[in-house]
Amino acid sequence: METPGSQSSLHRANLERVVRAVRLAGSLTQAEIARTTGLSAATVSNIVRELKDGGTVEVTPTSAGGRRARSVSLSGDAGIVIGVDFGHTHLRVAIGNLAHQVLAEEAEPLDVDASAAQGFDRAEELVSRLIAATGVNRSKVAGVGLGVPGPIDVESGTLGSTAILPGWGGTKPAEELRERLGVPVHVDNDANLGALGELVWGSGKGVRDLAYIKVASGVGAGLVIDGKIYRGPGGTAGEIGHITLDESGPVCRCGNRGCLETFAAARYVLPLLQPGHGPDLTMEGVVRLARDGDPGCRRVIADVGRHIGSGVANLCNLLNPSRVVLGGDLAEAGELVLGPIRESVGRYAIPSAARQLSILPGALGGRAEVLGALALALSEMGDSTLLDGSLPMAAPAFT
Repeated sequence: METPGSQSSLHRANLERVVRAVRLAGSLTQAEIARTTGLSAATVSNIVRELKDGGTVEVTPTSAGGRRARSVSLSGDAGIVIGVDFGHTHLRVAIGNLAHQVLAEEAEPLDVDASAAQGFDRAEELVSRLIAATGVNRSKVAGVGLGVPGPIDVESGTLGSTAILPGWGGTKPAEELRERLGVPVHVDNDANLGALGELVWGSGKGVRDLAYIKVASGVGAGLVIDGKIYRGPGGTAGEIGHITLDESGPVCRCGNRGCLETFAAARYVLPLLQPGHGPDLTMEGVVRLARDGDPGCRRVIADVGRHIGSGVANLCNLLNPSRVVLGGDLAEAGELVLGPIRESVGRYAIPSAARQLSILPGALGGRAEVLGALALALSEMGDSTLLDGSLPMAAPAFT
């Protein structure tokens, strides 16, 4: 039994600090581990040697700053995590290991508005199929990250606004999936997971403060402050789509008038162009037509960009992020939308905040949310389970 403050308890704490740093980053050199944890280079070297001997980490030669170095990552067979992303029109699942490598990934169409039970049935089937495809033992599953397109109450785990997902009202998505899969499930909204995905794997790498703006059937923002997702006490931080732009504007699904969402979300934008392009027009189609030179689509995308820029300017004035990452189909428009966003930010944001801000398209496209779900599962798992080899066993139903 370890005594608090003893050499053995201090050593154990240092082991967990190193494992946590590597787990969150994917891979780090020993020098980076020392900087991240505050431990001495000698202590890190000894701990890495011990973890390698125990099979917890793998060490490979690399270079850093032109010098030879050793890259440390968690062992590829130490465990796996699962990411599940429910979009309004799709379900996407990914399987990854603790070294941040994606082992399998698949997406399929799904009308998520129809029925929560149907959605969870499909998710369970797809997870089981991908687990079988990877050939990984189910006892290696450390946890699941789950994304849903709506706000999650932090205390109860209940999906918030039924106006967003009418068929999911009152459900507890994490609890539902946990009962089906028999492993820990951690849930967040899609914008937060998009932010987490871009922070770990995409356009947000290397920054500590960013906002991920997702424009789809709604408009939301995932906020990263000091390297961590900021959710607010009720879990609704980042609802940038409901910033009021025009008090006399269209009625929003939230009940207010003139929200940013009524000027930028697909459900409001597409009807402007469908008379000339047909009822099956999608935002992906609008972007494609705009890039091909269609004047109407280019004008609408520019207008949407300016409206989004107004919301981003408010974020700049309040939070002063160093980077904004635009996700969703709209990001594929490139400078057609980014230019107008920057124009509005330059007009409405405090000059010092605007100067420090970079605005980039997401690097992960439609994969941002499911990769963010993997990152969520990685961030929530305990380091003691890796050191003790005590990953949770899955329920018999999870095959």
